[in-house]
Amino acid sequence: MAERRFGVGYALAPKKQASFIQATLVNLASERGIDLIRIDMDKPLIEQGPFDCVLHKLYGEDWRLQLKEFSLQNPQALIIDSPESIEQLHNRISMLQVATELEIKCETASFGIPKQTVVYDAKIVSASYLESEGLKFPVIAKPLVADGSAKSHKMLLVFNKDGLTKLKPPIVLQEFVNHGAVIFKVYVVGDYVKCVKRKSLPDVTEENLGKLESYLSFSQVSNLNTCEKNDDKYYKLMNLDDAELPPLSFLTDIARGLRRATKLHLFNFDLIRDNRVGNRYLIIDINYFPGYAKMPNYESVMTDFFWDVLNQNDKGFESLQKVSCEKEVRMLVGNKGYGEDEGTLPVSPLKREEKENTIQV
Repeated sequence: MAERRFGVGYALAPKKQASFIQATLVNLASERGIDLIRIDMDKPLIEQGPFDCVLHKLYGEDWRLQLKEFSLQNPQALIIDSPESIEQLHNRISMLQVATELEIKCETASFGIPKQTVVYDAKIVSASYLESEGLKFPVIAKPLVADGSAKSHKMLLVFNKDGLTKLKPPIVLQEFVNHGAVIFKVYVVGDYVKCVKRKSLPDVTEENLGKLESYLSFSQVSNLNTCEKNDDKYYKLMNLDDAELPPLSFLTDIARGLRRATKLHLFNFDLIRDNRVGNRYLIIDINYFPGYAKMPNYESVMTDFFWDVLNQNDKGFESLQKVSCEKEVRMLVGNKGYGEDEGTLPVSPLKREEKENTIQV
């Protein structure tokens, strides 16, 4: 009997396709009986295939309708992942709100999210406003919409009230927490969890805060250490090997909880260690279908994942244990429920919430 082969159609933007669809991945998958097939975006999806699975990272109403039609005609085909599940990560408030719903038990570590507030009206932003929301300088300013566009990546580190005048709502203002200039990127591929260390924003001391300009874009991070003649010296002195990884079991429980809450198979989340409390971690970002090619041994990880879902070996969401986050989230909507900028995704108004009880997990 001929070997059963599976077809995985992939629909990715050119840049994502170039980085992810490497020959090493295609060949390894083929050896396991899995054919990776490019979906032609110039033709209707319903006219292509047959596909046992559709892997995608495309947005827009047309693509959503194509997926819906394809699913109706091919109910046995898997869609990784549903547009509805992905969409919750396009809003930086709903993105992290998911994390506050998790409950896990860990005697050696706790986790939460930074304090944050969402603003739609620039007129209400002031130093006194920040103080009333439990925030203080420096703060990170991020676009509310996180859709992967260049605009959504324009972030600022704001050091004083002068920097607040540069903000263009709708934005999320998030507390900046010193974290030793190390960020932990946790990749999730189905049941697989991998954590890697990356260099991050340098710590900001009270002494340096008064010497800094009004704001700094993240592309200018190396300029933070103004006392150094060589902007890169700060990073050259850093040794990522000295940064201890969070416990893997702790990360796995968080990953499983996020997977269950979001109903996503492919994502990563960024974690920092709060310098004020060494065993406390903060989730600061969640991204759908990240740059897996940067992950060690990604070809075998992805091939194993395809094999498991296609052969229904993936454990699914039912087996995921309940996983708790410190309920430390502060959210506020300005006087408008929708952003005025063209191209922003509509965001329903969120009622104000203040939950600051700390739960050791």
